[in-house]
Amino acid sequence: MVRKNSLDESDVVHGAHAVAAVLRHKPERVIELWINKKRTDSRVDEILEIAHVRNIPVHYIDRAEMDERLPDANHQGIAAVCRSIAAGNENDLQKILDGLDEPPFLLILDGVTDPHNLGACLRSADAAGVHAVIAPKDRAASLTPVARKAASGAAETMPFIMVTNLARTMRKLKKDGIWLMGLSGDATSELYSADLKGPLAMVLGAEGKGMRRLTSEECDYLVKIPMLGSVESLNVSVAAGVCLFDAVRQRSN
Repeated sequence: MVRKNSLDESDVVHGAHAVAAVLRHKPERVIELWINKKRTDSRVDEILEIAHVRNIPVHYIDRAEMDERLPDANHQGIAAVCRSIAAGNENDLQKILDGLDEPPFLLILDGVTDPHNLGACLRSADAAGVHAVIAPKDRAASLTPVARKAASGAAETMPFIMVTNLARTMRKLKKDGIWLMGLSGDATSELYSADLKGPLAMVLGAEGKGMRRLTSEECDYLVKIPMLGSVESLNVSVAAGVCLFDAVRQRSN
């Protein structure tokens, strides 16, 4: 058994959806499971069935010990100790693009530091059929357990690429024929008038600050979401969902 004091937090996936997802899509990563001994329901039964087929050890522990091992985590009484997996890099992104038989559809996140927002963006990206989510290595959230839980399983299926130089990556994408659409409250054009078909990367910045200046300058064009109420901006994960699914609407026609 892996002892709790030897664990790095990033090695533990917690929450029913996240654990079920890693078991379904990446079972080779799972070393062992922790289950609250008092939890008995259909979701636990599903997880235990996969664990049995895969010969994954299961350890039943009480709620107090689970809370001690995962402080401040909404673990729902279920956790998986996993082999670490790193985000992809520039080479992985190129392999993804080279393997596509349809126009690339990418999401670029600049300066999104909240893991809850990252997880929600990954979830929306997965649902919208995005091929990869790209973020800079510096000043950005990574695939922490919180991000994985917020993604509700999408972190196990959606390629997440962290690059050393975001502006350089954006320039490379443009050379490959991919149009870069940036979301900015200062834009004069609205999202709903933009052509979102064809090779496309949507670029969003963090709520409040938005994209960095250099990131904005690398975009081919900027659009804004029309705001009809009193608030000035949307949470980045909400804005990502609005943009991505307008693209889905257009690309499906």
